[in-house]
Amino acid sequence: MALILKGAVKLYYYLNEEIIDERTRDWPLIGSPWPGLGLLTIYLFTVLKWLPNYMRDRPAYDLKGLIAVYNALQIGFCAYVVYHSLRLGWLNHYSLLCHPVDYGPWSIEYAWKVCYGYFAIKLVDLFDTIFFVLRKKQNQVTFLHVYHHFGMVAVAWGMVKWVPGGHITMLVTINSFVHIIMYAYYLLTTIDDSFKKSLWWKKHVTQVQITQFSILLLHFLALAFAPNCPFPRTPAYILIPQNLFMVILFCDFYYRAYIKPNKTKTD
Repeated sequence: MALILKGAVKLYYYLNEEIIDERTRDWPLIGSPWPGLGLLTIYLFTVLKWLPNYMRDRPAYDLKGLIAVYNALQIGFCAYVVYHSLRLGWLNHYSLLCHPVDYGPWSIEYAWKVCYGYFAIKLVDLFDTIFFVLRKKQNQVTFLHVYHHFGMVAVAWGMVKWVPGGHITMLVTINSFVHIIMYAYYLLTTIDDSFKKSLWWKKHVTQVQITQFSILLLHFLALAFAPNCPFPRTPAYILIPQNLFMVILFCDFYYRAYIKPNKTKTD
């Protein structure tokens, strides 16, 4: 037992002191993992237990106006991150196949506006689930939904703490661009209810998400197999199974939502 505890302490020190990026150490919620883990724990209890219990005998809240504002703000936040990611990195001097953690003249600006900005957006994304519960849409609080939101906060936090720039940040650019499309669709549904009934929109939004995870899977595979790439390979080993898992989950959802019903009708 003493040996296990000693190993755990050593690992904790290694992850939180030895390999961190000193430039982001003092940024809010980054220095220690415990505040972020605390927020995620509160999130899980809130959307899976506390809020459902609170809403059990209450009517659904009408949050149409609030959600419209929320969706518009999310579009703006994501556009901000995509713009700076392209301006400071991917349309500037970043290499698609292999780019090390950036320490150049724009690196701090990139780390703050792109990496930390993305982390902040992932925290705000947690309100998606809260709105579902308050509107008594508990059926939409699926394992896929909660796992994705929880996991993306953890990934974004790790990026800011250990590798705030370089190859891994293609995730930020693509995911934020996809979220612009997604939140634009959500905004349209709050303006015109007919969009909610249109399978055409829903189907293609899901296709965009599947394409996103497939591209990122290839991007991280390129890092894993690129010879002499100075970017750490550990994030690739973590994100390859993560993205593969998301491709499988979204494909399963796509099959059950859009292919299986049509197959059943045909039969």
